[in-house]
Amino acid sequence: MLLALSLPTSLGVNASAAELIEPVRPFVEKVETSLDDLSKSRKQFLQSIANDVAKRIESEGKAELNFICTHNSRRSHLAQVWFQTAAVYYQVPQIVTYSGGTEATACNIRTVQALRRAGLSIVATSQQSNPIYLVQCAEDMAPMRAFSKVYHSEGNPQKGFIAMMCCSDADEACPVVLGSDARYPLHYEDPKVADNTDQETSRYDERSLEIAREMFFIVRQAAEQVKR
Repeated sequence: MLLALSLPTSLGVNASAAELIEPVRPFVEKVETSLDDLSKSRKQFLQSIANDVAKRIESEGKAELNFICTHNSRRSHLAQVWFQTAAVYYQVPQIVTYSGGTEATACNIRTVQALRRAGLSIVATSQQSNPIYLVQCAEDMAPMRAFSKVYHSEGNPQKGFIAMMCCSDADEACPVVLGSDARYPLHYEDPKVADNTDQETSRYDERSLEIAREMFFIVRQAAEQVKR
């Protein structure tokens, strides 16, 4: 049964803000206060994802989501990180996120910088062409590992996961996402169009906020159903 599209209030705006590292809390507050800025049609679409996530948690004890774009360098990382951060914030530990591409490149440094500006702690573990970044949103949890990989790489789920298609190119290139049993076309604009221009920082921050807003909306709606 679908929930009404108005935002739930029983969780409270600062439901678990104390668990997040302090530098990211202002950004999360900004995200939360902007959730109603989403259009009605977009809320309806995102609600369908929230319903799916909640149903899986209730029936299977967990929900695994794999965020996919062509190069696994920008949008898929932003979406994975913000969805997992939202899961921590709304206290839904049954949510587990992954990301991947149709090909592997590297997590773009501009993506890393945008997440750092939002207040997340990110440390590179190497100086290789495709370094592993450790992303920390809360003191009491293991960091997320961000690096570029194909979506079906070892360590990513091989079956029974939700495919979250972050770009239209990957969506078209993968008519079948092996192992997924549901897929949703998110289709965010690629911030790389502003690379090496005076709009680079603002465009990446804009995309990070847009994606965070939608990821928090999904998790908040799912959390309301799970915690009934």
